[in-house]
Amino acid sequence: MRHIISILLENEPGALSRVVGLFSARGYNIETLTVAPTEDPSLSRMTIVSVGSEDVIEQITKHLNRLVEVVKVIDLTDGPHIERELMLIKVRAVGKEREEMKRITDIFRGRIIDVTDKAYTIELTGDSSKLDAFIEATDRGAILETVRTGCSGVGRGERILKV
Repeated sequence: MRHIISILLENEPGALSRVVGLFSARGYNIETLTVAPTEDPSLSRMTIVSVGSEDVIEQITKHLNRLVEVVKVIDLTDGPHIERELMLIKVRAVGKEREEMKRITDIFRGRIIDVTDKAYTIELTGDSSKLDAFIEATDRGAILETVRTGCSGVGRGERILKV
C-alpha cells in the first residue's frame, strides 16, 4: 500500500542524508521525496511517499523516530489528508497541436506558463493520478520534457504536524 510519511526535522546539514540512508540501509524504496524549511527556519518538513505493508511502514516510522534530528513523524494516510503534486511539462505545440494542447490544459485546469513558436510549458497541480491522466491524454510524441515535484501533503482539519 502507498503511504505518505510526513516528517518534521531539524534543518541542519546531514539530516536529509540520514533519513534517506535509513530507507536505503533497509532496502525500502522512496517513490517521491520533498523537503523545505517550515515557518520556523530551524525546522524542515519532509514528505516521503513509499510503498509497503502496514508492518513495514510501522518499522520505518519507529526507525525515523530514533534519529536525533527527527522531531515528529506521522503517516498521513492513517487519516483524512490533502495531497498535491506540481508538474511542469513542456510539449510540442505547432499548427493544429496548439489548440489541442490548450484544450487539454483547460480540461485539466492547468496553466500555460511559457509559449514559444514550437512549444508550450504547462503547469499542473493535483494528486498524482490527475498528473498521470494528463500525461496519458497527451500524445507521447508531443511531450518534450516533464518535471514533477513529488507529493506534498497535510492532514485535514485539526490534524497538524507541529512541535
